[in-house]
Amino acid sequence: MWSTTSDVDEFRATAGPGLLARPVENTLLLTVSAIAAARGPRAAGGVYGWHPDGSAFVWTPPRPVLFGGAATPEAAAQLAALLDDVPGVNSTDEAAKAFADAWSRRTGVAHRLGRRSRLYRLGELVPPSVPGQARVAGAADRDLLVDWLTAFEEEIEEQSGSATESVNAGLAYGGFSVWEVDGAPVATAGVRQPAGGVVRVGPVYTPPRQRGYGYGSAVTAAVSAAARPHEAVLFTDLDNPISNSIYQKIGYQPVEDRQVYMFRPRDRAS
Repeated sequence: MWSTTSDVDEFRATAGPGLLARPVENTLLLTVSAIAAARGPRAAGGVYGWHPDGSAFVWTPPRPVLFGGAATPEAAAQLAALLDDVPGVNSTDEAAKAFADAWSRRTGVAHRLGRRSRLYRLGELVPPSVPGQARVAGAADRDLLVDWLTAFEEEIEEQSGSATESVNAGLAYGGFSVWEVDGAPVATAGVRQPAGGVVRVGPVYTPPRQRGYGYGSAVTAAVSAAARPHEAVLFTDLDNPISNSIYQKIGYQPVEDRQVYMFRPRDRAS
């Protein structure tokens, strides 16, 4: 049976060792729980849990539930019977589908497939030959980064409503870099702080008018190099063949696929 808590420190102490056994695959749960722990009381509202079979989850509303660890379909279906008012679920393909199906049976709320993503880990880095250079973003870049992060979230249909907060948090530890051409920023890449020896790269965003020149690849390669000696990972949108291709060209190798299912009232489902 599931054990749940609102105490992120309890979750990290209990479920953490199991998650750390596979830090690449569990990068989302490790990173999000580490951020919540660092924020302390400001991170109130999160729900965390672990299962005897090694499955675990992190839910920080209004975002979808992050389901990982062993991520068994059986534990996923059980979890769907415990949580209320969940907007969606993010997990490996089979587990996400098991949760979504169980949720719909229980609530009568239809689910739809949202973003499909692929997790990559960096092998041998191959920086592209692209004009320009990377630099760590600073306070003067804040407004631009907020605009870019908001646009990025709109494109992937996962608006957090907290782009400003995310940018401020990233700037505090040098977590955003920009690629500049002739002194003008043309792309950005963020990195999370290390969790379990793994640094997660993202978001990576290039404004539409600057796409097609390799700027996203270049800034991604730059922050990936700076992540050493930690292991670098990133997620791509499986429905975007360009991003999957360019990251493999700079040395990223596939690990696993994930799906996000979103829930909505039946009369709005198509």
